[in-house]
Amino acid sequence: MKPKIIVFLTIILLLLSLFAGCLDEDTEKNHPPEVSFLYPENDQIVSDIVKITGRASDVDGEGHVQKVEVKINGSDWVEAEGTDTWSYDWVTYKSREGNVPIYARSWDGAVYSDIAERSVIVDNAIATDSNEHRWAVFVISANFADKNETKLGNGGLLLAEEMAEYYIETLNYPTDNVYILFDDGWIRDDNGYGNRIETLEQRPHTYDITYGGATEQNVKSILYHVVEEANQFSDSEVFLWFAGHGWGDENNQITGGKILERSAIFLWDDVFTDRELGDILYSLRSDETCIIVDACFSGGFADKTILNFPTLFLLNSGIPGSGRVVITGASKFRPGYASTTRGPLFTLLWFEGLLSGEADGFRPGLLSTGKPPRFGMSKDGDVSVEEAFYYARYVLKNDENLDDYDGMEPQINDQYPHRGNLRSKAELVLGE
Repeated sequence: MKPKIIVFLTIILLLLSLFAGCLDEDTEKNHPPEVSFLYPENDQIVSDIVKITGRASDVDGEGHVQKVEVKINGSDWVEAEGTDTWSYDWVTYKSREGNVPIYARSWDGAVYSDIAERSVIVDNAIATDSNEHRWAVFVISANFADKNETKLGNGGLLLAEEMAEYYIETLNYPTDNVYILFDDGWIRDDNGYGNRIETLEQRPHTYDITYGGATEQNVKSILYHVVEEANQFSDSEVFLWFAGHGWGDENNQITGGKILERSAIFLWDDVFTDRELGDILYSLRSDETCIIVDACFSGGFADKTILNFPTLFLLNSGIPGSGRVVITGASKFRPGYASTTRGPLFTLLWFEGLLSGEADGFRPGLLSTGKPPRFGMSKDGDVSVEEAFYYARYVLKNDENLDDYDGMEPQINDQYPHRGNLRSKAELVLGE
């Protein structure tokens, strides 16, 4: 072969080798991922609980983003929930007022993205902003991920919003003092059985109330906040409602496995026991407090077992006390029931009696099963939370359409207005 040809071929081979090397290098190069915010908007005014949301991606291929982290002002980086679509619940009560920067970054296992930044304005209303010193907290965990057989649908959320509307419009609860904590803070299509479609804050709603996820952090933060705010006033009124799955053994038809166990309700990411709630409410000084827990095996929240019998003193929750009415939708030994489109059954009946006025004049009856008024003088035109309880118990026992559910045995521990056997028989009327 001629020398010129050899030189020419050698050059060609070198060029091909270099070109191939460039291709390999370009193919193997790891591009940084990307991250962006969806909510809140820049310079948006925020308060209470804010669900920060956004998207992350990696041009190297779908699913390469391994995590997203969020940083609030000068805090440490904390991991958000999700990757392609991510979210993080920020409880703003401990943040400084005014402009606060928030940051986000994504990680693909090798490198971080550029940091995305937004600035928002924290403006939390304080209790003295309103002359109505009333607080209502609604907590619902219904549609746990990948557990379709136990999903309860969006009915609990809809019932909470219906109750919140009544409390705001009729009982004069300030919108700033009303909280709805539902699932992980997202609404899902197919009545809760489908995919996340938007956050509770982003979906249209009539009132400027606080929405958030029913996570342990959110629930405890809101409850501690309410206790702190309500304790500033001698006329404070507090209403707490919990609904969802209770902790027990539905295969145990006698005791539900709860003889030596506490009652507990599932939050989105943890189990919340009656003692934990009692510890939070220990310092609450409000003399007008109603607490309803509508879940299976929930009687322990009212320090009751079944048929109005008390729990063992070693298992007392610490929730009942002077000025408080504590109600559960089922006994400690029995399951409760719920409609996936309308909400838990006991609360539906309780609220029906309150809203319609039909519960006016109802009394305990034998073993607190509920007894309707016989004479007009038993009615005073106001429905108390106790009367609504006895109305619901009565309907459960006497409505033939509810025969399958009359074994729920809702419980009540009424210590309003005072503790002890000689306490006044006055009843708690919300909004008075």
